[in-house]
Amino acid sequence: MYILEINQLRKFLFELFLAIITAAIRKSPFDAFKTFNELNPSISDRHQWRQRYPTSFEFHSSSKLSPLFTILLFSSKMPSLAVKLYSIFFKFQQRYTLHNLTQIPVHAVDPFGITSRREESTAASNPSFYEGVATKDIHIDPFSSLCIRIFLPATVVNFDPTTIIEDKSKDGAFIYSGYSPQARTKHKRLPVVLQFHGGAFVGGSNDSVRNDAFCRRIANLCDVIVVAVGYRLAPESRYPAAFDDGLKVLNWLAKEANLAECGKWMGNGNRNGRRRADAHVFDGFGASMAEPWLAAHGDPSRCVLLGVSSGANIADYVARKAVEAGKLLDPVKVVAQVLMYPFFIGSSPTASEIKLANSYFYDKSMCMQTWKLFLPEEKFDLDHPAANPLIPGREPPLKFMPPTLTVVAEQDWMRDRAIAYSEELRRANIDAPLLEYKDAVHEFATLDVLLQTPLAQACAEDIAIWVKKYISLRGHEFSY
Repeated sequence: MYILEINQLRKFLFELFLAIITAAIRKSPFDAFKTFNELNPSISDRHQWRQRYPTSFEFHSSSKLSPLFTILLFSSKMPSLAVKLYSIFFKFQQRYTLHNLTQIPVHAVDPFGITSRREESTAASNPSFYEGVATKDIHIDPFSSLCIRIFLPATVVNFDPTTIIEDKSKDGAFIYSGYSPQARTKHKRLPVVLQFHGGAFVGGSNDSVRNDAFCRRIANLCDVIVVAVGYRLAPESRYPAAFDDGLKVLNWLAKEANLAECGKWMGNGNRNGRRRADAHVFDGFGASMAEPWLAAHGDPSRCVLLGVSSGANIADYVARKAVEAGKLLDPVKVVAQVLMYPFFIGSSPTASEIKLANSYFYDKSMCMQTWKLFLPEEKFDLDHPAANPLIPGREPPLKFMPPTLTVVAEQDWMRDRAIAYSEELRRANIDAPLLEYKDAVHEFATLDVLLQTPLAQACAEDIAIWVKKYISLRGHEFSY
């Protein structure tokens, strides 16, 4: 009884402290960015102000906080003291979670799997255009918990995005208050980005608050349809479950594209025999077999893979399988991939792994523990193909890989191996630029408390600039 009360008190104090630090971290960079724009109205280009102020920002002097608290929370150097403090408690919480996961008996593993954990804060889907993006959740595999969340930007419609389209059934009993593609209308088609969230294979979800905010940002900046993949988590579903789920979603996207195309030819045209853009293939219950948003607005011939942390490992695997499949995936074509601070490791330690073994948020011991939870015990190896992309003999050869943008953080202990992988791609004559962010920590652009920082916003804009080279229909007019 006393142990239970102590644990509850510890959890309450821990969550209270995290709430205070989180609010402080979210507040300070926003004020810094706002103040910077007010003080420097002449600097319109983002790259100019990043070169001028790479790591520091000015604040209003009329702060109501005490000087000591102000110094603690609004330190100009990144990572600030507030971020460092949050990192300590974040690691404490993660170690506690990992300890609980190690207690799960092997015989209790459910093949159906789970895609999120109870402690993860989730954002509800909204099929109307909230903040310029409509979202919906789809469970696509009846034999597992694999699911997706679609992010559709408001640029696909020609009316006021605040308008709600009500789709009523015949009896008028059901009202769907959300976006539905209008019939007999030529729709705008957008590229598709398959996004794989982070969480070290054991946490995170495609509908978490932080992943929802990040995908909305990418959808707006790149003007693309984002499909966030909710893959199965370890240790309930160990390797290769998450990797297989990523490939299943790519195949599902190809199936949806083919169903949408078949609907235009199989007797759903007009009297002149011409194809209708809004035609679909229907099942025995009268429901459209093709997903309406993707059928109306998706362009799978311009598909980009985007992986965050452990999701970058999945994205790289899916890219390799797409290269091997070739035309079997038609009309889906992977034109590029983005790897954000990949979860790459290996048996031979690198300089950053030695120097930054106890880095912020995710240190080496925590990552090793997650890999033990993810890989089957009989297959555990730091040079496993899922962990180390540089082992010899991996197929297909790197010269066939799609263009790859790699994002790394200076304070990330796994950065060296990601840099080495990017260099190997460039040696194979692949367009593989590397973006390294000074003083940044692992998941600096996707962690919930850092999402609103200028560095996170700049990273998303950098990604959008590069991605538009390969999804543009007008001759790659965007240059990086």
